[in-house]
Amino acid sequence: MENQHNIHYRVIPINPEAHLFQVKLTIAQPDPEGQRLTLPAWIPGSYMIRDFAKNIVTLEAHAADDNNPVIFNKTDKQSWQFAPCNGPLLISYSVYAWDLSVRTAHLDQSHGYFNGTSLFLEVCGQSDNPCSVEIMAPERDYAAQWRVATTLPRLTAETCRFGSYQAANYDELIDHPVEMGSFSLIEFSAAGIPHAMVITGRHDCDEQRLIQDLTRICESQIEMFGEAPFENYLFQVMAVGDGYGGLEHRSSTSLLCNRDDLPHKGMDKVSNGYRQFLGLCSHEYFHSWNIKRIKPAVFIPYDLSQESHTSLLWFFEGVTSYYDDLTLLRSGCIDRDSYLELLGQTITRVERGAGRFKQSVTESSFDAWSKFYKQDENAPNAIVSYYAKGALIALALDLTIRTESGDQKSLDDVKRELWQHHGKPLIGVDEDGLEDLIERVTGVELKPFFDHALRSTEELDLSPLLEPFGILLQRRTATSSSDLGGASSEQTTTTTLGIKYAAQPNGLKVTIVHDGSSAQIAGISAQDRIIALNGIEMNGSNFDKQLERIGPEQPITLHLFRRDELLEINLTTQQAPKNSCYLEINDSHNIHLNSWLGDADNG
Repeated sequence: MENQHNIHYRVIPINPEAHLFQVKLTIAQPDPEGQRLTLPAWIPGSYMIRDFAKNIVTLEAHAADDNNPVIFNKTDKQSWQFAPCNGPLLISYSVYAWDLSVRTAHLDQSHGYFNGTSLFLEVCGQSDNPCSVEIMAPERDYAAQWRVATTLPRLTAETCRFGSYQAANYDELIDHPVEMGSFSLIEFSAAGIPHAMVITGRHDCDEQRLIQDLTRICESQIEMFGEAPFENYLFQVMAVGDGYGGLEHRSSTSLLCNRDDLPHKGMDKVSNGYRQFLGLCSHEYFHSWNIKRIKPAVFIPYDLSQESHTSLLWFFEGVTSYYDDLTLLRSGCIDRDSYLELLGQTITRVERGAGRFKQSVTESSFDAWSKFYKQDENAPNAIVSYYAKGALIALALDLTIRTESGDQKSLDDVKRELWQHHGKPLIGVDEDGLEDLIERVTGVELKPFFDHALRSTEELDLSPLLEPFGILLQRRTATSSSDLGGASSEQTTTTTLGIKYAAQPNGLKVTIVHDGSSAQIAGISAQDRIIALNGIEMNGSNFDKQLERIGPEQPITLHLFRRDELLEINLTTQQAPKNSCYLEINDSHNIHLNSWLGDADNG
């Protein structure tokens, strides 16, 4: 049946031990003037040029009719021009796959995974043509029980089996990642729609608990939008010792998580790790509507050869970050206190960065390619996260709409309107049209709000917005360098130098020096390695304690290495700032609060 397709790919995990996929591409009707092929430079949802073509190790071409080699030239870092040939053109190339992330490809003796942007060369001029993909199993004894998990439409392949799949065009082809291996398969139904999760890696997950919670999350989001944009959905999970990440696709998501974050049998409460994992699932699932269908006009179609700038990532990532945790509450997976703790942690993350006074969220969105995705040690001082501050803007926008409309409208109404008039018909959202749409749907005058929240670097004051809902925003100093905020505490610190560090066997490696801190004034820099404070050797367990004993506004002497040179730095400790935020309910029966967060016993 593959011969019915003009474009056919065969994917072979030819050498898992060397992490090599082989791809054989057959083009039945190549361009008579010479076929051009290209590979994406980035993958949708991850706004950074990654140059996937660098992982192509070998490439050769033959004419199918006579098997003679076809001459080709590389025209840029990711494109090839082939000479004209009679009949079908056969391309064979190998791809190195050793990136254990959700963005690229990974292959070894335990499993294989790939995104189409890493493996499938695009046939220029035929991108809208249907294509077929044959996914082969490794010719190894250990792969005898391997299965396949993908939402690529099946052609001849049986469910979860190697064989032939198909796609309507190149855009669809690269939007269905593939997992192969001996994974755990969990199946469930949400709103009558088949869902599944595959978990690769060693784990002791309580699958029934996970099914229960995922069903709640998925049905809550489907209910909010009124319908699902897919016929089936797949969560692809790679469980590791230490990892975190997610990437959305049109009917699936790829996730990386700590295996300890998965629920285990006997777990009677939602641990912080499990809560984080559910939030990740919720976030990527929400993207099925918000960015996969409702998207900036500049993304229709995607130009994967170069950066595609938009000032709207604060909305597509920030609003999604607002709803991911809110969905956990609405679905009953967590209670109010847990949700408000998460919200307090988000406020804390934003307020601990001086970059919010230097970069607006629209600027952060536009510069994601060069700044947010390429952060260095100065990032907290120079940039603001369109995820975190975007989530707070979504919160402020939702509360403002609810207050001004007397609880008759909310951000939910905006999302439903966008789905009906932009997502379903796949009409992109114009850069300057979103704000007008929100005002039209809600009937609320919001221009001053948008000017302040989106385009200025002034503080986003949430307190007056939260108070009508019976919630107080409180601040305290941190309890330690690992304090994330979100909860009250009687044990707090008084003294700081204004740095973050990582404990190492031979001292403390400075990772961040905050603007205006005593450390910055004294000349301490990222990558410095602190070895002594007032002549006493320092390590990860005694540095904070020693600072507390000394107290604020006191002179100290640090000895540190910068590269291989020993330096002595004299400086003064400073008062720890109150930048750990938490929320308290002072009126649990507030009608606005219950309209927003539901009844107090929710969860």
